[in-house]
Amino acid sequence: MAKKMIGNNVNSKKAKEMNALNLAYIGDAVYEMYIRHFLVLRGGKPNMLHKKAIQFVSAKAQAHILHYLISKLTEEEMDIVKRGRNTKSPSSPKNADIADYRYSTAFEALIGYHFLSQNIERMESLIQESIAFIEREYSNEQNKTK
Repeated sequence: MAKKMIGNNVNSKKAKEMNALNLAYIGDAVYEMYIRHFLVLRGGKPNMLHKKAIQFVSAKAQAHILHYLISKLTEEEMDIVKRGRNTKSPSSPKNADIADYRYSTAFEALIGYHFLSQNIERMESLIQESIAFIEREYSNEQNKTK
C-alpha cells in the first residue's frame, strides 16, 4: 500500500536519529491510514467504521499491541520503542492513562521509523500482526460477554 514518498528520502540512520515524537507523529497518521483502508475494504457506514477504528487506534489498543509484539521486535526496533516510550510529551492524554499513552507513542514511533526508513515490508508485517491481534482480542471479548 505504501509507495515511495515524494521529496527527500530518509535513510534508516537519519530516521533513527529523529525525535521520537516526530516519529510517533508520522507513525500515528500512517497506522490510522492502514486501519481505515482495512476497514473500508470490509465495508460499512462511516459512523460504524469510526467506531471500529477506535478498537485499533486508541492508546489502550496500541499499548496492548506493543506488549504483544515486543517479543518479536529486533534490538534496533526495541531502541526505537524505548525512546518513544520514554519521551515526555508536552500534552497529556485525554482518554488514556499515562502508561498506555506512553506505550502507544512508542508503537507509533516504531511505525513512523519504519515508514520513514522505507522499511515498508517490515512495517506492513507489524501492522498486519496488529490487526490480527486486535481482531482476536475483540472476538475473545465478544465471546466472554455472551
